[in-house]
Amino acid sequence: MSDVISERELRGTGSHAQSVSDQADENGMHQRRAIVLGLNAATVAALVAAMMGLMSYGGITALEWAMLLPYAMTLPWLSIGLWNSLIGFWLDRTLSDAPGHVTPALRRVTGREPVASRVAVVMALRNEDADAALQRLRSIARDLSATPWGGRFDFHILSDSDHADIALREETLFAMLRKEPFGARVFYRRREENPGYKAGNIAEFVGRCHADYDYFLPLDADSSMSAAAILRLVRVMQKSPEIGMLQGLVVGHASRTFFTRAFQFGMRQGMRSFTLGSAWWQGDCGPSWGHNLLIRMQPFHAQCMLPKLSGQGPLSGWVLSHDQLEAALMRRAGFEVRVVAEEDESFEENPPSVVDFIRRELRWCNGNMQYLRLLGLPGLKPVSRVQLLLAIQMYLAAPAWILFVLMGAALAAAPAQVEAVPLSAGLGFFALIMTLNLMPKLMGLGQVLFDRARSESYGGRGKVVVGGAAEILFSMLIAPAVAVALARFLAGLFVGQRIGWSAQQRSRERLDWDEATHVLWPQTVLGVGLTLWIGYAAPWALWIAGPMLFALVFAIPIAVISAAPALGRWSTETGLFDIPEEVRPARTLRSDAMHVA
Repeated sequence: MSDVISERELRGTGSHAQSVSDQADENGMHQRRAIVLGLNAATVAALVAAMMGLMSYGGITALEWAMLLPYAMTLPWLSIGLWNSLIGFWLDRTLSDAPGHVTPALRRVTGREPVASRVAVVMALRNEDADAALQRLRSIARDLSATPWGGRFDFHILSDSDHADIALREETLFAMLRKEPFGARVFYRRREENPGYKAGNIAEFVGRCHADYDYFLPLDADSSMSAAAILRLVRVMQKSPEIGMLQGLVVGHASRTFFTRAFQFGMRQGMRSFTLGSAWWQGDCGPSWGHNLLIRMQPFHAQCMLPKLSGQGPLSGWVLSHDQLEAALMRRAGFEVRVVAEEDESFEENPPSVVDFIRRELRWCNGNMQYLRLLGLPGLKPVSRVQLLLAIQMYLAAPAWILFVLMGAALAAAPAQVEAVPLSAGLGFFALIMTLNLMPKLMGLGQVLFDRARSESYGGRGKVVVGGAAEILFSMLIAPAVAVALARFLAGLFVGQRIGWSAQQRSRERLDWDEATHVLWPQTVLGVGLTLWIGYAAPWALWIAGPMLFALVFAIPIAVISAAPALGRWSTETGLFDIPEEVRPARTLRSDAMHVA
């Protein structure tokens, strides 16, 4: 079994030549981080200076000085996305093995090594669609059983379900699953209560079984992975005792709704270059996405159990967003957290509608805000603290943008101040900000378009261009509604509002008008109000604010129509937003795991 070893012990192993090489790698990582810090600091400073330059045409008023604060709060996430994606694109275009360059441990394996470790594949459930979830688990087990190493894996179903009918269905499906000829053991455990939510569910399992396995692989109810992807992670970990967590890119399952197809197409393009670039400077202090990753059991058990935050407020209690905190604790324990920065047959489902996406974002937002209380944990690596700060800032950027827009609308009451800014300067700066904001998606699309094999996997360059353009336009229609929802939630969060933990909606046939109206009426009211005010005070500004105002005013019909079955069928039939798994289904994945949504 693997032992918990310290960072000092790791550095003390191997030859003197290896130690010199490690020191050189560490020095190189310091240089990379200094470069990225400098680039981002310069970018944020330049954009703040540019905004001040625009405001200075008529002299900067008190309101404009106040507007600089929310504006500046939007810039760190924009800047880090810009430089991560540019670096990732550069690496992809200049290196034959960019993922191996940023994660050298990948080069230690050939793919033919025997699997000697014991691995637990763990699926956490809470009132989920049991048939869909366990069908995915069955597919993973079948895929592994077709390899010589299927017997090295056990499967654990960890249920927190408190609905009697769902729990009964889980038990029935478990009994059927045990009869399958996998050559592997399958276990089921249901907690009557769920302290700690998902993290507590996993922690209970780790406490019981940490002596039985070298690694464990947590899955969400919507997760699926091929045997090849899992075995690759295991082989790399076997050769790399310094790594505590290892994960590849997780991409969306083939889906039916227009919203999900558009969302996952854009997400896939946006994260490809972003993740490669971030891995270049994060190195051994990478992120965690909480599922579809391999974790070294012993240090996780010893070092990564999460605290319960004291107090009664919305930032107290059990930690909702456990993944990045666990990564920080693993790194504090002296183990590396690494990313395989390429797509590798690791899948998840994405929300089926705007409403479901907003609900998921609010829960993640609540969890990430809890990091405010955890930034001071002793012993964290500086980059780990940066990771936690970025996780917080990611959810502050959108509400800050909404606040900036509202303050800008108030500025329209002083038309002479606004009209002092040359229209060409204002439009040019707006175009610059939008381009920088879209850079991760543009660089991801560039990676596909500059590579013939990748383009063909999407059905050709023409389909990539059309899909990319359509997704960017669609994302502009939903972004304002999401930003307003986050702004409202954060305003409530800091006066005591909190969110619960319930099962995610992972599939639906359609979104009803009543449900969409219940969630999105504030966006509509705000959009109508802003339109009337700007039309009265500064009608010329409607040309700039028009797309955002349209998205807010029509947030409800946009949500309903984008989840309509007819539109989903049309996008599937025309191939709009097709992903490689639809153009050419993955050979190593069972079709029943790919199309349960």
